[in-house]
Amino acid sequence: MQVSVAPLLELGVILTLLAVLGAVSRRFALSPIPVYLVTGLALGNGGIAQVAAASDFITTGAPIGVVLLMLTLGLEFSAVEFASSLRRHLPSAAVDVVLNAAPGAVAGWLLGFSGVGILALAGVTSVSSSGVIARLLEDLHRVGNRETPAVLSVLVLEDFAMAGYLPLFAVLASGGSWLHALGGMAVAIAALVVAFTASYRWGHHVGRLVTHPDSEQLLLRVLGITLIVAAVAESVHASAAVGAFLVGLTLTGETASRARRVLGPLRDLFAAIFFLGVGLTVDPEHLLPMLPVALALAAVTSATKLATGVFAARRDGVARRGQLRAGTALIARGEFSLIIIGLVGSSIPGMAALATSYVFVMAIVGPLVTRFTGGPVVAAARAAA
Repeated sequence: MQVSVAPLLELGVILTLLAVLGAVSRRFALSPIPVYLVTGLALGNGGIAQVAAASDFITTGAPIGVVLLMLTLGLEFSAVEFASSLRRHLPSAAVDVVLNAAPGAVAGWLLGFSGVGILALAGVTSVSSSGVIARLLEDLHRVGNRETPAVLSVLVLEDFAMAGYLPLFAVLASGGSWLHALGGMAVAIAALVVAFTASYRWGHHVGRLVTHPDSEQLLLRVLGITLIVAAVAESVHASAAVGAFLVGLTLTGETASRARRVLGPLRDLFAAIFFLGVGLTVDPEHLLPMLPVALALAAVTSATKLATGVFAARRDGVARRGQLRAGTALIARGEFSLIIIGLVGSSIPGMAALATSYVFVMAIVGPLVTRFTGGPVVAAARAAA
């Protein structure tokens, strides 16, 4: 097999750079997510350097990073416990949609966008980033916190909502009929409900299938099943992240503990690739013209996400500091918003530039605000580094 030097060299340089920047971030008890995003911006189109040879690997690896982040997060919980949390947080999801879609819709109307543009911007501002938040909870050692089930419930319910929104929006954005759009939405929601029911009722069989004393076998089985489920979920316009999370919920006890250990290094690698990939998709020239509007929209929707998290955590009886942690954890936007931007393309003048600027601002500001809210993490973070 012939070895291609350019991709290996570029990937080696990129990973070394990420290692150095990540170590500096952790030295100051910060999440490395913002520096990974900025690094991607610097290496993408219009940046100071381009990594054309490594771009295929980054493009392929980025969605795997989200899948692994949500899989390992699901391994921390049981299906029964999480189903109970989801039912309790249906009102939280309603509050989330109303509070966070409204600013985007109003901004789109004020800017003179078409109905599709208003719907697009409402979607961009409403949905948080599962990938960014999953990594943040790990980085800040908050997976076991009391407010975390509320945060995850809101994320999963958002993904349920996106399972209906994306097929609807994709058809309308391409000029299709409302009847066709509603049909696609119904199929996606039904598929996600069936998947969650199957995970809840028969998920324990998955544990028996993947359990093996050999770590290599365990890794291959868990990862193989997860990628298949994620692909099926994505094919019906549901969320690959939710599919992976459901697989994680099905594994419990010693199997879940061993799976977390063997998947940990792989998750960290592909998570870094995911954040790098987000930055690579952004052209710096597109950020500046709409940056003032994006900053104003970011300020409003940061406050509405904060209110969402406070409301959700309060329903679980979490104290005030935990409520603030939950609210700030939900601020970051990411992968779903980028999908919406991709569906719009250049069909609505100014829409993609505004939404891209907004998402990039939120993906950087969210982790920083979360880090400095809700309690000391400096000693723990430095110990982990």
